[in-house]
Amino acid sequence: MDRIFIILLNWNGKKDTLECLSSLQKVTYRKFQTVVIDNGSSDDSVAAIRQAFPQIPIFETGENLGFAAGNNKGIEFALRKGADWILLLNNDTIVAPDFLDAFMRAAQEQPQAKILGAKIYSYDAPKTIDHLGGLWQPEMAEFTSNYKGCIDDGISYEFMEKADYVCGAALLMHRSVPEVIGFLEPKFFLFWEEVDFCYRARRAGFETWTAPQAKIWHKISASFTGGKPHTHYFWWRSRLLWLNRNRTFAQRRAIYHQVIFPELLKAMRHLLLRGLQNLLQKPDAARLERTRRLRAGLLGALHYALGRFGNCPASLTRK
Repeated sequence: MDRIFIILLNWNGKKDTLECLSSLQKVTYRKFQTVVIDNGSSDDSVAAIRQAFPQIPIFETGENLGFAAGNNKGIEFALRKGADWILLLNNDTIVAPDFLDAFMRAAQEQPQAKILGAKIYSYDAPKTIDHLGGLWQPEMAEFTSNYKGCIDDGISYEFMEKADYVCGAALLMHRSVPEVIGFLEPKFFLFWEEVDFCYRARRAGFETWTAPQAKIWHKISASFTGGKPHTHYFWWRSRLLWLNRNRTFAQRRAIYHQVIFPELLKAMRHLLLRGLQNLLQKPDAARLERTRRLRAGLLGALHYALGRFGNCPASLTRK
């Protein structure tokens, strides 16, 4: 039986992490170890987790390193401890008791698949698929999530498929993948890092597949929904970084000409219009928030161009 290490990254997510760990206690696959990486939490997450689950190792980074660098600490530990497989699992998820058994069955069904992704449902709509693999759409310079929004009938979405990438909320990698290609790229900090990892793996000869019988439910953190300004910042910066690392010069030139520059020009026009409206009319909260999102996205693109990575400016996370 292969040994699986589950890496749970926590950042001020005490309630979610405790619920996720509780669901992992019901897992039927016996040969697994959970490791919590605390990414510089300022709440009492660490104390609460240690009290509730004293048997689970917790490593404290002391600062928010982002998704990639934080998970890299766990990947490094798992490799040292002899893991056969390493699972990146978001702390704001709960898992089906048999999800690790399903992952291992999928690995046997497709032995060439060294990266596997779970079927991810919405926590608030338990039958609704949120993610089941993603495919590159060059005409949009984005990825689409397979079957997003589809209601699972237990029949239609049960077969494994090859994917361009699988979501980092539940990404299982064989140990040979990081041993060959290295860890997640920390420059991404947030968003697109698992996409980059899957593409690097593919260039090294590893395949990425979905494992739809491995099921989890994702809350989709409130910090990154509703169009928060910092999500636009990270999404734009990471998107441009991914293009630079994974598309050829000719491909990038076409994408910038057809997609990126038009989108940036449109955002600048909208930002100028919003600014004029705010000068001429008393701005409401919704318009001010839209203005902040536009400015944040443009700032993310600018910081990519300037080579500025790491966390976002603190002003983008202030309410």
